[in-house]
Amino acid sequence: MEKILFTSESVTEGHPDKLCDQISDAILDELLKGAPMSRVACEATATTGLVMVMGEITTETYVDIQEIVRNTIGEVGYKNANYGFDSINCAVISSIHEQSPDIALGVDKSYEAKNGEMSDFDTGAGDQGMMFGYACDETPELMPLPISLAHKLAKKLAKTRKAGILEYLRPDGKSQVTVEYIDGVPKRVDTIVVSTQHDPDIALDKIKKDIVREVIIPVIPENFIDDKTKIYVNPTGRFVIGGPACDSGLTGRKIIVDTYGGYAKHGGGSFSGKDPTKVDRTAAYAARHAAKNIVASGLAKKCEIQIAYAIGVAKPVSVMADTFGTGKLPDSRLSQIITEVVDLRPAAIIERFKLRRPIYKALAAYGHMGREDLDVPWENLDLVDVLKDMK
Repeated sequence: MEKILFTSESVTEGHPDKLCDQISDAILDELLKGAPMSRVACEATATTGLVMVMGEITTETYVDIQEIVRNTIGEVGYKNANYGFDSINCAVISSIHEQSPDIALGVDKSYEAKNGEMSDFDTGAGDQGMMFGYACDETPELMPLPISLAHKLAKKLAKTRKAGILEYLRPDGKSQVTVEYIDGVPKRVDTIVVSTQHDPDIALDKIKKDIVREVIIPVIPENFIDDKTKIYVNPTGRFVIGGPACDSGLTGRKIIVDTYGGYAKHGGGSFSGKDPTKVDRTAAYAARHAAKNIVASGLAKKCEIQIAYAIGVAKPVSVMADTFGTGKLPDSRLSQIITEVVDLRPAAIIERFKLRRPIYKALAAYGHMGREDLDVPWENLDLVDVLKDMK
């Protein structure tokens, strides 16, 4: 019997890095509303009293970046100057220029199209790199249990604050869940950590009791908690100063939270603020879709898909499936099947998932994968019947 512990974390939308992700994706959404073909690589950074928006945008529409930034900050919950950072009093600086024409050359018309190899879906990849997608049978949404529970805790913490159930809560917060696995199967939750920003005059004992009652017990399944489960609430003893007043934020710095909580590999590229020609985002969604359908079809209990691209080239340079010994077919055959069943050229992925829509701000907190609550197309199980017939 092999026993291991695995831990994943999540953060609320008030975390400074997640705030920046939401700002970047809010700007992207507004651009796509007015001009679906906009090219966007927009990042944000936040610190005490300041947000800076930077990057490359090529578009035929206009958006008010100041207004988008302030609205996003206010929606998250930073409306009170006493928090040290708020939507009214912070400064907003913008430093935006157009996408490099050298990059545009390869995106507008792919290497294959320039050489007469194809005429449809001829958009080239917006950058080189490798992207990963993963699925396993540990949860109904086919995500690893630690990140699934961590996201649910963080989301419940935010809902509790916004509903006014615990009026002393403030926007910043984190969750962390450690799951004990026996022979690869999740058996129990070993440790739960919830850290939440709060008003200064609330006693720690009250915060602990309230968070256990209102957040932890409603989220963690009863059969996963026992008398050995450790629970830490605000373990430093105080969390009054939070958000950008406490720690600087940056778009893309929570990429492990965005995906699988460290349970699967990550190519390193962030998602937020990038239009769908950027394969960091688009191919990661396609890889998740392929992996999820493989697991849902019964071809494997867990599956990781890697897709890699060269800048300006439409077709991937490699596609690899890894089922960690759980596959009913050889991994080499599954890799081949994916390339036969799914068109992984960027323009084909964009068309299949309708990615030129303003759908991204909602994804910028609580994960991009496993989001069946948002009805995103890369979570659809539309390949299961096809895959079941493959040999």
